[in-house]
Amino acid sequence: TKPLGIRFVEYVKGGGSISYKTYQYIVLIITFFAYSAYHATRKTTSVVKTALDPNSSLSTRLLGWPPFDGADGTSLLGELDLAFLFVYALGIYFSGHVGDRVDLRVFLTLGMLGTGLFTALFGVGFWANIHLFYYYLIVQMLAGLFQSTGWPSVVAVVGNWFGKKKRGLIMGIWNSHTSLGNITGSVVASLVLKYGWGWGWSMAVPGLGIVVVGIILFLFLPVSPESVGVGKSDEEDETEALLETNAVAAVGFLEAWRIPGVAPFALCLFFAKLVAYTFLYWLPFYISHTEIEGKFLSDGEAGNLSTVFDVGGVVGGVLAGHFSDRLGWRAIPAAGFMYCAIPALYLYRSYGHVSLAMNVVLMAMAGLFVNGPYALITTAVSADLGTHQSLNGNSRGLATVTGIIDGTGSIGAALGPFLTGYVSGRSWDAVFYMLMGAALISGLLLTRLVVAEARRVLFG
Repeated sequence: TKPLGIRFVEYVKGGGSISYKTYQYIVLIITFFAYSAYHATRKTTSVVKTALDPNSSLSTRLLGWPPFDGADGTSLLGELDLAFLFVYALGIYFSGHVGDRVDLRVFLTLGMLGTGLFTALFGVGFWANIHLFYYYLIVQMLAGLFQSTGWPSVVAVVGNWFGKKKRGLIMGIWNSHTSLGNITGSVVASLVLKYGWGWGWSMAVPGLGIVVVGIILFLFLPVSPESVGVGKSDEEDETEALLETNAVAAVGFLEAWRIPGVAPFALCLFFAKLVAYTFLYWLPFYISHTEIEGKFLSDGEAGNLSTVFDVGGVVGGVLAGHFSDRLGWRAIPAAGFMYCAIPALYLYRSYGHVSLAMNVVLMAMAGLFVNGPYALITTAVSADLGTHQSLNGNSRGLATVTGIIDGTGSIGAALGPFLTGYVSGRSWDAVFYMLMGAALISGLLLTRLVVAEARRVLFG
């Protein structure tokens, strides 16, 4: 059934149908802002950490918030990250499986409304003066469950409308929604803290934002060409949809794992997201606890500065997608970026404190190499494998494959921030060595695929 918003647009046009190309623009815009909203709600907790953390003597932050103002406060924050991301990872597997079997528009809307509710409920702890750790733990777990509806669903929708030609570049640009969401979440939370409104608003405002975007998505998102009654004859460009929707059974979970390339890319993403999400959840905290030019930055300044990492990530995602399209490779760019991330991480830790300008340059470089392969694997690679020739034209495996790859990656995403909560209390050097080791393993896991691609280049 056509969404109500699409029917209204057609009514305003006097009954005229919307072109295929226009539908593609609608899909890209709505899914872009939808996943930006998901990430904005996810990012705010990393900035709020600086208001909850007990080590207030290191910067001009507010005093800590019980129960996070004790000696184990940093570890408790790490446990919140673990709870959120562990449930998110399990939910991704479930959501990908369900997403191939239900109306993705309804599924996404429910996920966004639930995400908004539980993100705001975390902030309610401020106004209700709640200091029970298990309240925040349960709220974060439920937020993680609803967050898991997003990624498999938006990738599946975009995959329904765009073919393989220039998929890496298109999805690399489109995937900047992750960084935009991170930047938005950081800026909103930082402004709230800067003007002293209380950290509760840092959670409530993004929560309200994703609810609004979710309602817009429900009214306007066309899930597939078939859902709005358009076919290839209606296209105005040469882009072809990934696959014809056919009435065969959805791809099973184990069957999807057996698709060539799914396992190595999923395991690669495990370590790539471990690195990326450690930065996502702990970068503002790290900045505010590290002297730059001999002084500590305030909570708001640290949150704003951390957005540079995401700016570099936008560039990295676009470059990785462009190179993979131009060269016809997926594994080589992904592995290459991960190897380059190792010296980038070392340089940021070793020289980021020298000056603010040096910090900005090195942080952007780290974001470029860390987020480049992460963006490529979760978009173009997932879409490639979800429409693999071994599926014999079955279009109902895209969300399942995306869920498997991102779900496996999200287990690593849960592990990284959790370990950082413990390790950082002893040494930030140890944290960065952990991240460099994870980047190395991530690249090595693609060795067999890299060799296969190199052979095709050399021997045809």
